[in-house]
Amino acid sequence: MEKQLKRILLLAALFFAVGISDAQVFTPGDYRDGIYEKENSVNRKFIPYTYLREGDVQWSKRVWREIDMREKINQPLYYPLDYVSSRISFLQVLVQHIMEGEIIAFNDEEFISPLNLADIKTKIRKQGDSVESSQFLPDGTEVFTKVLPPADSLWMFRDFRSVTLKEEWFFDKQKSVMEVRVLGMGINTWDSEKELLFPQFWVYFPACRPYLAMHEIFNTKNDAERRTYEDIFWKRQFNSNIIKESNVYDRGVNMYAKGIDALLENDRVKKEIFQYEHDFWHF
Repeated sequence: MEKQLKRILLLAALFFAVGISDAQVFTPGDYRDGIYEKENSVNRKFIPYTYLREGDVQWSKRVWREIDMREKINQPLYYPLDYVSSRISFLQVLVQHIMEGEIIAFNDEEFISPLNLADIKTKIRKQGDSVESSQFLPDGTEVFTKVLPPADSLWMFRDFRSVTLKEEWFFDKQKSVMEVRVLGMGINTWDSEKELLFPQFWVYFPACRPYLAMHEIFNTKNDAERRTYEDIFWKRQFNSNIIKESNVYDRGVNMYAKGIDALLENDRVKKEIFQYEHDFWHF
């Protein structure tokens, strides 16, 4: 009897030891969402601008463009709306690095009036109106109190409508090429109740380039060939309309042209830039 009891205890201890050895201990990073470790975008460095002398700029024109998020080619900049681990939208990239103090948000397109983190948090977190909540006391009396609903921290990502690009087109006579450099980006949201477009903040584009090069953008053709947000602006892989050019009145296109006339004015400015470079090489 004692031998059988010892044998049972020995087998139980053996099975217990085997169970412990086969148990897996989870540590963060053991299960990645993919078949390989992505290193390209994480270690990606942006391409610095070549040095430009004032004497090399033979001709220049300042242009403002609007990238509409409703256009199909621009929607990879808009989505996803919620926070996910595998992808991040363009506006989420800016907000993330602004909150970490790596990018400065400005209240104007001349980059004179910076916004502090408290102002940015106020813009991002929208507090709804208070609602009445009722509760009963022990004696049965009903008491009404006003309660604030949870703040909505995703409203800006949902109502994100367009990006305003402030850029400089110039002809570099040293290299004999027409180039463009983006100076700033303005974030605009849409108010469905007032049916108006509201500017939220501006960022200085050259300061954003190191961080835009670290995040991938969705490629509709191939998941294994995703580019970064820096690539999209560097290679001009977006669609936009010109809403303003430098002029003596400092007015936008919408102040003197509407509808089809505004689109024709957009084409006129594009043609003027193209025509200048074409005429330079015309013999």
